[in-house]
Amino acid sequence: MTSPSELRKDHFTDRWVIIASERSKRPDDFRPAKPEKNKDGPPAFCPFCQGNEMKTPPEVFAIRPNGRGPDLPGWRVRVVPNKFPALTRGTLPQRKTRGIYECMDGIGVHEVIIESPDHERELSDLPVDQVRDVFWTYQERIRSIESEAQYQYVQLFKNKGTAAGASLSHPHSQLVATPIIPKRIKEEIYCSDRFFKRNRECIFCRTLREDRADGERLIAANAHFVVTAPFASRFPFEMRVLPLRHSPHFAAAREEELQGLAEIMRVVIGRLKEVLGDPPYNILLHQAPTPNHAQKVWPQIESISHWHLEVIPVLTRVAGFEWGTGFYINPVQPEAAAKFLRAL
Repeated sequence: MTSPSELRKDHFTDRWVIIASERSKRPDDFRPAKPEKNKDGPPAFCPFCQGNEMKTPPEVFAIRPNGRGPDLPGWRVRVVPNKFPALTRGTLPQRKTRGIYECMDGIGVHEVIIESPDHERELSDLPVDQVRDVFWTYQERIRSIESEAQYQYVQLFKNKGTAAGASLSHPHSQLVATPIIPKRIKEEIYCSDRFFKRNRECIFCRTLREDRADGERLIAANAHFVVTAPFASRFPFEMRVLPLRHSPHFAAAREEELQGLAEIMRVVIGRLKEVLGDPPYNILLHQAPTPNHAQKVWPQIESISHWHLEVIPVLTRVAGFEWGTGFYINPVQPEAAAKFLRAL
């Protein structure tokens, strides 16, 4: 007897996902009857809005076409330290032991990238050149932080909406640099390394080739990027944004690639907004660890790692089974989600 559900393996992490056809929902079941809108407009006070520059920590980077000084209005993109950082700057922390337990001081970098002076305009609403400037700012901050030897990994991410973890509604991204390489990134690299040793090919490049040929999970594409629903999607409408040119580090993306990324991200976020009534979502940048550290541990890192973005709408909850087993249950088949988004 054929099961209505399917277990799928994510070959990037060796994680298994349950595609639960028995509990499945149609893609339009996630669309709210009436998309939620902020009827009141911007709050009375927002520290990220233009004119409130002195209400944030002093900026560390900004794009200002008019050449005005720091912490003044007139900026397009602005970067400030997080006022309540998860980690704080410092020198390389020493690992300490307490019996069988291991710890170190909370050294790192935690910054906020304010994507636009406009409180109401998200990535899909901004002009392409403004979105490109946001990604160019990512590159500049990554390069600056990677020059400091104590940091091994730089994570860029965006939380949109309270359910996705955003505490302020003004469009912004965050950067956290850590003195250790996160487990999730190591998993990707180990799986990529094993695949490369068996097949003499990057696992991401191979996936790109097969998904483009098959087309079933393809959502959007342009001259530089492809957007797909991952074969073992953990969540409904999860998307992976892959550059066609193989490269392990986001900071190495070329000017024309940043332009292509801006164009395709406006498209995919716009489709989520139209199809699902502007849901909360997370955008995650995955890349290789900082070059100096990566080369020491994985000399072949240039061949096996391929930077990419993950876009994860927050439409379901992680509950007991997921926490207990590490399995995810996705009630929407990735092929159905891709077809629904592609139809636009």
